[in-house]
Amino acid sequence: MIVVLKHGVSEEKMAQLIAWLKALGLRIHISNGEFQTVLGLVGDTSTVDMDLVESLDIVESVKRVTEPFKMSSRKFHPESSVISVGDVRIGAGNFVMIAGPCSVESEEQIVTVAKAVKAAGATLLRGGAFKPRTSPYDFPGLKAQGLELLKVARQETGLPFVTELMNINDLPLFEDVDVIQIGARNMQNFDLLRELGHTDKPILLKRGLANTLKELLMSAEYIMASGNEQVMLCERGIRTFSDYTRNTLDLSAVPMLHELSHLPVIVDPSHATGIARLVPPMALAATAGGADGLIIEVHNDPIHALCDGAQSLRPEEFSDLADKVRAIRGVVG
Repeated sequence: MIVVLKHGVSEEKMAQLIAWLKALGLRIHISNGEFQTVLGLVGDTSTVDMDLVESLDIVESVKRVTEPFKMSSRKFHPESSVISVGDVRIGAGNFVMIAGPCSVESEEQIVTVAKAVKAAGATLLRGGAFKPRTSPYDFPGLKAQGLELLKVARQETGLPFVTELMNINDLPLFEDVDVIQIGARNMQNFDLLRELGHTDKPILLKRGLANTLKELLMSAEYIMASGNEQVMLCERGIRTFSDYTRNTLDLSAVPMLHELSHLPVIVDPSHATGIARLVPPMALAATAGGADGLIIEVHNDPIHALCDGAQSLRPEEFSDLADKVRAIRGVVG
């Protein structure tokens, strides 16, 4: 349920209303917009007399949120959320470019790529230390050592970094990570999502291979309901009948998610297509479609990459793409 307050309501009257609602056993989420304040009521609202609340002189309207996702719903939070990662702001018109290798392989590699993508305009570095691989014989990542190398790259460039967490037992190792990524395979690992709700770190939540938008938002709800509202959604392609690309990039998800939710939406054209030459056109399409950012794989030597070299751009290719993205942002931003 949401309670929309009239413009100019005093802090004292709002505090009295909130205290009364809390006494009913509800949690109250306050969303302060430019022209109105919205109170989101979390919990069993069946005992709340809607007519009584609506009759109060400080209340403009009362509505029930019919979607199963509450805290991630735009009805619950009409203003678009902005996620801050250091000095980087994401969402509500703030666009971010996240770039780096699929997997951290060595200090030289990650620092070289980090410097190159920063020079091209990226403001966050991506790099996998723990890698979920389809085959047990593929490179699984450098794990804890990879995290340390990402910290070296951050120190060298000043770029905050995004890296994937696979197992709840590894969470203590992520204490100094800037953004925790939850990959497609873990989108519905509900125990992991609940635990992330107890952290204070931004979460990049990727859509599962065969999951609906509602299921993606419900996974975000697990994190938010546990206390962490710093969630970004990521469209990274879904499994379809397409036989020429790794996945099918669902660009319609971007405006639909913006309509349904206040959370920022990032697009990953690298995992969606699996083919480097298709990454730029899909990245440009996502930018034109209103994405709040892109996450793109960049490797200084894709042919010899230990992971996903076929979908990785070279630094000079990323630089060229970044220029085109900025041109499109100048039109649609």
